[in-house]
Formats: sequence, C-alpha cells, structure tokens
Amino acid sequence: MAEEQKEIKKEEPKKKGFFGNLKEHAEDKEEQLMILSTFVRLGILIWSGAILTLAYVELPEALKIPKQDLDPTFIASVFTGVLATFGVTTSKRGAQGGANGGVSKGDMEKLIAAASQTAPAQTIRIEQAPMQIATAVPPQKDK
Repeated sequence: MAEEQKEIKKEEPKKKGFFGNLKEHAEDKEEQLMILSTFVRLGILIWSGAILTLAYVELPEALKIPKQDLDPTFIASVFTGVLATFGVTTSKRGAQGGANGGVSKGDMEKLIAAASQTAPAQTIRIEQAPMQIATAVPPQKDK
C-alpha cells in the first residue's frame, strides 16, 4: 500500500510557476517577452491608477491612514503613457473644437484655402524623420 502511494506521488506533475507556464504556452522568446512586457505594463497601469485614485479620494478615519498631499501630475502622466501603449488615448472633448478635440478635415481644408489666398506660400510636408534644416555658410572664394 505504501508503494502504491509512492507511485501516485511520482505520477503527479510538478506545479509550474508563472514563468514555467509562460515558457510552456509561448515557445518563441520574442513572444514570451511580449507577454511579459504586457504584464509589466498592466502592473504599472494598476499601480498608477491606484495612486491616482488615492490622490483624489479621502479615506475613512477608521483606517487611521493620514491624508497624503501629493501632486498627481507625474502619476497622471505615467497612467496616460501606459494607456497610450495599449492604444487608448485621452482627450478633452470640445476643448479645441471638433468631435474628438481636434480640427476636422473640412475645417483644415477651409483654413488651407483661406491661407493660400491671403499670401502666396508653399507647404512642404515631410514624412520621413529625422531631418535637420539649417542654414549653411557659403564657401569663400580664393582671391
């Protein structure tokens, strides 16, 4: 009977931790790093959200935690930055006009048309970066 229990214990698979499960489900190293980075970003998002919430919420006195006076600007920028890595953008609606806080395509076309009639100018759109525009000193001619 004792031998049967030993055999049963040998057959039970070893419990794997977080990293063991990660290696099992994601075979590629890049995929493992991508999953790990997502969990790190989620951790930072939860941490910054909690700190930001504590900056605006008054805790009950029964908890005996003194009120912390902190400037939430840095934490809010971390929170917004991590949200941006997940593709979530924040904007104030109606603050700058337009539905999403920006200038609509029709408004931009009207502005360009009005500007082209007031002063002759050429608009250059550069889509490749980085680019440096600087003045250069002309070479001096030998006398």
